[in-house]
Amino acid sequence: MELKDIVAITGKPGLYEIKAQSKGGIIVESLLDNKKFPITATHNISALNEIAIFTYEEEVPLRIVFKAIGEKENGKEAINPKESGKVLTSYFREILPNFDEERVYTSNIKKVLQWYNLLASNNFDFSSIKEEQEEENQETKEV
Repeated sequence: MELKDIVAITGKPGLYEIKAQSKGGIIVESLLDNKKFPITATHNISALNEIAIFTYEEEVPLRIVFKAIGEKENGKEAINPKESGKVLTSYFREILPNFDEERVYTSNIKKVLQWYNLLASNNFDFSSIKEEQEEENQETKEV
């Protein structure tokens, strides 16, 4: 399982792994219950490797945040996303000290921790996350 193959689907709980391409879209498998189903162009999906968190300087890719949480927690699950907003903000500040507190809401932090914990419970290898995306490295080499 690679982060580039994991998506969130608007209106559906949890995360989904892309399994195959079909005529009308893609086939995904839920990381919550392992059920497979098709996703069409009418669904709004977000690939986790395309999501970033606002900081005061720049946007930090979610994969870097996951990697930092993974290092802090040794690949195990993080704190419960249902903790109080104050606890969540304090925890997130340890992971990403310069996150933009005006644009990153408690609900965003909860979602990041829910996703991280779901990946951790599915034995995702956070140490395999690269600091830079390999496609970006290839583009740099080509220029």
